[in-house]
Amino acid sequence: MKKMLWLAAVLMSVEYAAAQQSDSAKDNHKIIITGSVDGYYRYNFNNPKTAPYNSATSFTQSQNSFELGMASLRADHSFGKVSATIDVGFGKRAEEFAYNDANTMLAIKQAYVTYAPSSAIKFTMGTWATHVGYEMLDAYLNRNYSMSYLFTNGPFSHTGIRADVTLKGKSAFMIGISNPTDYRSAATKPKSVIAQFSTATKDDALKWYINFVGGKQSAFKTTMQEDVVASYTITQQFSLGFNATTQHVQLKDSTGKATNYNWSGAALYINYDLVKWLGLTVRGEYIADHDQYLGLKNVFTPTLSANFKIDNLIIISEFRLDHTGDKIFYRKDAATTNTTGSFILAAVYHF
Repeated sequence: MKKMLWLAAVLMSVEYAAAQQSDSAKDNHKIIITGSVDGYYRYNFNNPKTAPYNSATSFTQSQNSFELGMASLRADHSFGKVSATIDVGFGKRAEEFAYNDANTMLAIKQAYVTYAPSSAIKFTMGTWATHVGYEMLDAYLNRNYSMSYLFTNGPFSHTGIRADVTLKGKSAFMIGISNPTDYRSAATKPKSVIAQFSTATKDDALKWYINFVGGKQSAFKTTMQEDVVASYTITQQFSLGFNATTQHVQLKDSTGKATNYNWSGAALYINYDLVKWLGLTVRGEYIADHDQYLGLKNVFTPTLSANFKIDNLIIISEFRLDHTGDKIFYRKDAATTNTTGSFILAAVYHF
């Protein structure tokens, strides 16, 4: 009888352990769903009457109107050494982000698979958001709602294959080959090289990234862009962000004659959380466009954003001033000016 009771106890413990392992395996293979939605109201104080309503940067080209920014849904799944991500968006942000695709508000933001044969290296193939720059497509990942000139005139996404390699300490390296910037399909086009070196202090208080993308975009255009991003967490309430970039562009005409253009810029982000539910961010940005490739000449743009946080909801109140070397902005009477101011009220929710 004792032997039978002991055997029964052993069988029950084995069955319980197997059930636990099965539940654990199921947990490891779950699909993780995240998403966000944002909308905004923008008023430009010059009260322009025609598009793009004195907005020379992405996603906020409206005037005196309530607008949907983007509804976004992302699914991540992993199984052993392999994982996959599908990230789709609906709205003007998604449409402008995937501008080389069909003209639709429903767009694929990211779609890629990864294989990590070891903890030191990971391969990724598909399409993903660029590694270049400080700002991100999803509104909840930025403390300013309006986008910088650096974001607007840099790459948005890359489609190709890349390898991420972990080095000693906090350092890592990425290198890859992709289609020309922002092209999801490029059957007859040349390819670009992308790369990044990243490192950080032991406590992650200071992080910096050196980014590169370059190559022929077509038979008539070649670009090379070098980019630096840094972030510094001074205290739990106070942090800094920095982004500097330089882009070299060579354009050829039908005779093969080449013309070279260069533009560069930098942005400083000062973040301070007064209390848990209120944070302030000042972004100061400068663009030097002496060759007039962007049509901006020189740009100085200070932006002040207040972030009011209620659980997963962020309400952003923002004032922005754009000053350019050329008169590219309009007044309501169609007169041109080189200075314009805007107010934005946005609501951003993520889960």
